[in-house]
Amino acid sequence: MTTSLLSDPTMLISTPEVMIASHQPSPAPTTQTSGDEPEPVTCDCCGLTEECTQSYIEMIRERYMGKWICGLCSEAVKYEVIRTKRLLTPEEAMARHMNTCYKFKCSSPPPNPTGHLISAMRQILRRSLDSPRMPRSMPSSPSKDEDDDCVPNVLSRSDSCFASLT
Repeated sequence: MTTSLLSDPTMLISTPEVMIASHQPSPAPTTQTSGDEPEPVTCDCCGLTEECTQSYIEMIRERYMGKWICGLCSEAVKYEVIRTKRLLTPEEAMARHMNTCYKFKCSSPPPNPTGHLISAMRQILRRSLDSPRMPRSMPSSPSKDEDDDCVPNVLSRSDSCFASLT
């Protein structure tokens, strides 16, 4: 038979199995360092610092040959593999991306920023002109008349856009 005394809070509660003091301080919770705490980690490609859990850091390092790469660089590596139609392995794509980031970080600003911008825009324009065209909803080719004459679909201007002062 079990008896307990509850009148005095400092008294011991006795049961046949366990003796528990009612006012003993509970042990302090131990801090878990099993990967639940976020810690700062720096991307090996671009240098971005993020706070991630240890388990996530280990998972990313397993995926990318022991290197920590941020989410943006990870997407760039995936895009590089897809862009090359899977001719590159993920390791080769990551090496390319790391090389690009290294060149960018080591480069100094161009001596003539305006000329650099113009040449970059020229390069983008050339790339876009060389890339295959997407089909449009309206064809840009001229339509044919009943007489098989090519008639361009062009709007002609009837008057000037500016009002004349006379």
